[in-house]
Amino acid sequence: MTLEEPGRVVLLTASHRVAPGLLSWPAWQTLRAADRVLCADPGHPQLPYLREAGVEVELAEPEARELVEACAGGRTVVVLPSGEGDRRLTDGLARLAGSGRVAMPDLELLPGSYDLPGARLLDLVQVMDRIRRACPWSSQQTHKGLAKYALEEAYELVEAVEEGDRDELREELGDVLLQVVFHARIAEEDPEEPFSVDDVAGTIVEKLIHRHPHVFGDERAETPEEVKEHWLRQKAAEKQRDSVTEGIPLGQPALALAAKLASRARIASLDVPLPSGEGIGYRLLALAAAAEADGTDPEAALRAAARAYRDAIRTAEGA
Repeated sequence: MTLEEPGRVVLLTASHRVAPGLLSWPAWQTLRAADRVLCADPGHPQLPYLREAGVEVELAEPEARELVEACAGGRTVVVLPSGEGDRRLTDGLARLAGSGRVAMPDLELLPGSYDLPGARLLDLVQVMDRIRRACPWSSQQTHKGLAKYALEEAYELVEAVEEGDRDELREELGDVLLQVVFHARIAEEDPEEPFSVDDVAGTIVEKLIHRHPHVFGDERAETPEEVKEHWLRQKAAEKQRDSVTEGIPLGQPALALAAKLASRARIASLDVPLPSGEGIGYRLLALAAAAEADGTDPEAALRAAARAYRDAIRTAEGA
């Protein structure tokens, strides 16, 4: 090793969504083998864990040229950037490298930890928490006051699915997710029965595992029909309902309500004649039941026909 060897600068980053101290093995190897470890932020969340592991960290904020000189002789210097990144340092290194007048050390960006799938949901929870505390409108909202927005966002999501617009679908899924996180944040403040978004997630995880014994248990299901049988059987055991109509929200669109009632009766093998009567309502009920028995969603079918009618109206307006 000679003094002319430029050495190496390692920028060691870590995700704020992963608990401090949980670093990758390459990160720990690099930290232990480094000649110097520098950090400009005395409150950096990794510092206590590095020091506990015997890694000496210097509190220093070197200029780019000072860092290059510190690497002379083939030395390795690890820098722990702050949460916002050290733009001043990285820009300075870039200028030195671009000048062509300085023998630059090898520059390496080493991720010490990676986000797991779903990690951005943690950001959403944190943002929602701050908005709930600081926004004059959001801080006053209640479950009842937000209910109408949940319906609106659900309808907009369905429209995005039917239109096949991928960008719109991604945005509408986010809007629906916001409603879930918003309601969960409000629920934390209930004085008698509080629950959090973690409780919401835990409940649905337990439900999914319990209702998929062919995935998480010993039962078998080879077809979608068998999967549905498992789901309905597990659901019936959980709810212990007296009627197959229990749990059907009567506030949903009437066409969808009629189809859902017909579906429950058919699945339960109940031979219940449709009520007869005068008026369009009974005819629509019969059409909805027939569509459901045929495997057609009458609500979606009517929306498709309505969109075609809308397009025809626009064409006539243009003519």
